[in-house]
Amino acid sequence: MPRRTATMLASTLMLIALLCAGVFIKVPYAEMSPGPTVNTLGDHGGEPVLQISGRKTYPTSGHLNMTTVRVTSADYKMNLVEAVYGWLAHDNKVVPHDTLYPDGKTEEQSTQENAEEFSQSQESAKVAALKELHVPVQSWVIVSTVVKDSPAEGKLHAGDVVKAVDGTAVKAPGDVAKLVTKHKPGEDVVFTVVPAKEQAAAEKANRPATKTEKVTITTRASDDEGEKRAIVGIAAGTDHTFPFTVDIKLADVGGPSAGLMFALGIYDKLTPGSLTGGTFVAGTGTIDDDGKVGPIGGIEMKTVGARDKGAQYFLTPADNCAAAAKDTPGGLTLVKVKTIDDALGALKDIREGRTSDLPKCTTKG
Repeated sequence: MPRRTATMLASTLMLIALLCAGVFIKVPYAEMSPGPTVNTLGDHGGEPVLQISGRKTYPTSGHLNMTTVRVTSADYKMNLVEAVYGWLAHDNKVVPHDTLYPDGKTEEQSTQENAEEFSQSQESAKVAALKELHVPVQSWVIVSTVVKDSPAEGKLHAGDVVKAVDGTAVKAPGDVAKLVTKHKPGEDVVFTVVPAKEQAAAEKANRPATKTEKVTITTRASDDEGEKRAIVGIAAGTDHTFPFTVDIKLADVGGPSAGLMFALGIYDKLTPGSLTGGTFVAGTGTIDDDGKVGPIGGIEMKTVGARDKGAQYFLTPADNCAAAAKDTPGGLTLVKVKTIDDALGALKDIREGRTSDLPKCTTKG
């Protein structure tokens, strides 16, 4: 056999061997890629994404698309060939597995956490939109979760309304931790609560909840390094009562990053005219009850997904601007927003054709 032919054959066999080895070698990585985008003003799965009853709504036009990221499952074992392909692919991103599933978190645990965050983001979107419209919303502090095997387990329950701690009225979720940590580990703390069942019954009957209970819990030391804090093992949150019904119908989506786009969609449906002026606008960002927009993960994947769907403008959380601007998809304008007011101002500029006035993202932020 001629030397050149033998060399080519040997090289080919070596390449085949390496590819075969790469298929069987598992690596601790996961992949992120652009996920679906959904118009919050439109339908999904045969029904409107935003369903409002008990309040006058108005026709809308254009798009206010929320964006998503698709990720490999927690138990998926990526091989070396897939990892290399992902690193080379422009629209995908390969990241360490622990970035998506830290501390050995299972896919079921991650899905549950994402579902809870998604539910909370919907509530905050409703509150932010209605506050912007000066519509009163009743709010109160609740027990959102109780840690297993904690001092509070069996004494406090998710949904309990926290009225006071040690007789001091609670006005915000952060007040609970502040009052508990005034104690030393091992000391008793007294919660005044409206039980979740009583609160639910009161809401159903459209009356104030009147039944309260005092619950005494012995604190324990936190697991923090250094100085130990007194804790009882709960997370406090906020619940609301709205003057009319706003339902968000969107299955198979998790996490908090659609908050901004839900809030804008709600605002658009409750006000005359069109926020977008018929333009295709997409975006992302968490939102809190006061309308502040927070950063999210996977911004590069979301801008690609929006561009591929046809978006012209992308509302981008200010803290994500620098990363997004490093590789902006062609034809997409990244608009920096810090609050719902910023987003509404940008949409006004877009529909009135003042695009030169838009606060655009740069690689510096």
